[in-house]
Amino acid sequence: MIELREHERIDELHRNGYRIIQNEAAFCFGMDAVLLSGFAVAKKGERVVDFCTGTGIIPILMEAKTEGLHFTGLEIQEPMAEMAGRSVLLNELSGKVEIICGDVCRASEIFGKSTIDVVTCNPPYMNQNHGLKNPDEPKAIARHEVCLTFDDVAREAAAVLRPGGRFYLVHRPMRLVELIETMKRYKLEPKRMKFVHPYIGEEANMVLIEAVYGGGAQMRIEKPLIVYEAPGKYTPEIYDIYGY
Repeated sequence: MIELREHERIDELHRNGYRIIQNEAAFCFGMDAVLLSGFAVAKKGERVVDFCTGTGIIPILMEAKTEGLHFTGLEIQEPMAEMAGRSVLLNELSGKVEIICGDVCRASEIFGKSTIDVVTCNPPYMNQNHGLKNPDEPKAIARHEVCLTFDDVAREAAAVLRPGGRFYLVHRPMRLVELIETMKRYKLEPKRMKFVHPYIGEEANMVLIEAVYGGGAQMRIEKPLIVYEAPGKYTPEIYDIYGY
């Protein structure tokens, strides 16, 4: 029996019967994490590390969707990491999914250099140019670059990845130039990109990127992903990603 704490609930994930524990008073996963789990690829035998794992949603969903060998979520906030660990137990995934409480800025110390096949990350989107009310709140740490910058994310992803390893990212298009410049500085070469639009005809509000450590300079822009075909009604592609 998995114990729930105050403000916690169990939500269905519609994949393999998996469920996840969330704390509505702290931080709940969003569509961006689910889209990243559908965009990222883990091949048979590959080891995956998810930076800023939060609830553990990405490693749990990727275990359900891919043939990866092992999935580790790295989370700096101890209460969040502990809760994610209970979700792993809830789904009886202890042999394939692990949650570590640790700092992404020290990922290469935690995992060692050139040891990982795939890194995923749904990082804080907002930098110092965006307002921050309370830097101590769990939601603020998840959304704003309080504990790490994107430079930290890219540096540590490059450090832990094997040559040819892949880095998968979801972020905001408004920071795209900075994201690409930073990744290239650490030899993370963008290879595949997909823009996410709320409706047809509206500007993109998310971008999904695949980069290869030490890869060549050639990138493919994939067909855009449209979220809604009508108010309250997802497109078939979104329903498929969610597993409905």
